[in-house]
Amino acid sequence: MSTAVTISAVFPSLDRDAIEIAITVPTFRRPQQLLATLASLAAQRTTRRFAIVVIENEAEGREGAEAASPAFLSGSLQGLVIVAHERGNCCAYNAGWQIALEQFPNLRAIAVIDDDEIADPDWLDRLANAASDLGADIVGGPQVPVFAEPSHARWASHPVFAPPYRQTGIVPALYSSGNLFVTRPVLDAMERPFLDLKFNFMGGGDSDFLSRASQRGFRLAWCVEAIVREAVPARRVERDWIRARSLRNGVISTLVEKKRRTGKPFANARVVLKSLALLGASPLRGALRLLKTGSASIGMYPVYVAAGRLMAEFGYANEQYRQPEKN
Repeated sequence: MSTAVTISAVFPSLDRDAIEIAITVPTFRRPQQLLATLASLAAQRTTRRFAIVVIENEAEGREGAEAASPAFLSGSLQGLVIVAHERGNCCAYNAGWQIALEQFPNLRAIAVIDDDEIADPDWLDRLANAASDLGADIVGGPQVPVFAEPSHARWASHPVFAPPYRQTGIVPALYSSGNLFVTRPVLDAMERPFLDLKFNFMGGGDSDFLSRASQRGFRLAWCVEAIVREAVPARRVERDWIRARSLRNGVISTLVEKKRRTGKPFANARVVLKSLALLGASPLRGALRLLKTGSASIGMYPVYVAAGRLMAEFGYANEQYRQPEKN
């Protein structure tokens, strides 16, 4: 076990050999939301043998670990609580996945849910069934936004919040780890650490991991029925946050594409040319979105993404997770 990770609490009679699926739950300063997430996992309608791994990424305050530990120690929840001492989104995911592999020798898959999400009762079964039925190595599912105010529901169709697919099936790409199912062959094949620390405070480490997995030939799928519901605070519908997230998505797009093209002729030039082409086309694409939706923010999305792609060439990185109070 890494010296940067400690185990804080363990289910007393945890049968490590019996566990087939580990559900990893990274957490940072959301103790009450974490408890709601864990309650939704305890309510899963499944016969699959799973354990929960909570990854506390606030090594000083440990609010999440303190809130969750009693349920594990009392036997209400099966699994363990760990502390990832190195802060950052990627550090938390890497710690959780590594501990799951070390603790559960017969592990067949890892499922991922964030600490601001509530899983539907059949969530785990639907992800696992989709992987089996579709012959997929990785399955993603929708993160349905639950807004703080009813009036904010108009943002649900914005690309920042809307799911990338609307049908179950094999897909060319996945972008988020907020609702994810990763099978053991992927975990065994991918290099460590799983998520590149370059993305630690910006986000996008999951998108990069999924892109690299696809390059290795692993099949990606989407399960529209495997729903988690994500709490969206009022801060995240403010125009500056939407703009910053849109620009960040563009930056991530460039960084992931550059990694994907590593070693290919004229790789950087091709990425720049693509970014310039997207920027040139973005006003028309934005105008079409505006006409279709009536939303200026949705219309501006392709413009911001294209601008973010080019800004990445000059070292711009919007590390939204470095200041969590603004996120």
